[in-house]
Amino acid sequence: KDPYTHGHSLRVTLYSMILSSELGLTDKELEEIETAGLLHDIGKIVITDLILKKPGKLEAHEFEVMKCHTTEGGRIIQEVLAASEDEAYIEVASDIAISHHERWDGKGYPDGLAGNDIPLGSRLIAIADSIDAMISDRPYRKGLDVSICKEEIKKNEQRLEEEKTKGQAELDSAKKLLDDSNVQLLVGQLEIDTNRE
Repeated sequence: KDPYTHGHSLRVTLYSMILSSELGLTDKELEEIETAGLLHDIGKIVITDLILKKPGKLEAHEFEVMKCHTTEGGRIIQEVLAASEDEAYIEVASDIAISHHERWDGKGYPDGLAGNDIPLGSRLIAIADSIDAMISDRPYRKGLDVSICKEEIKKNEQRLEEEKTKGQAELDSAKKLLDDSNVQLLVGQLEIDTNRE
């Protein structure tokens, strides 16, 4: 439906897998995160193009509609993967997609989860999603420089230290991701490839 969302999903999956590999997750956990990364924004197919492709900031009522993409995405993942016999896998992938806009401080959506109540896969995808949202060109602004993205991660790191939460490993992985020049080259290639579609 939207070339940006397709490219964004590929990049988020790439970043999520790199972040995950730094944490020593099992093959099954990596597979769940990969599936959820690819499908995390699939719920956007139910969002009208007037909102999805709006060149400016969303109005409050439009943002409420946009927020539905998380729960719709979870529902769609359940339906798409229904033929799988691994119900736990389907549930985890769905939960990750539903919770990828939750925040450590509980001010995210759709359920207001906080800290370690947010599934690890959702936390990793949220970091990857944020990185891509910052450094990619959007309809309403040019992508930010990687240095600005690093500063934002540092701000979040300081907040986590103040809150004494356990999100440090994910942020350390994010910093490594942004420092890796090979990843930046790969990201540039992904942007070129997905812009052709």
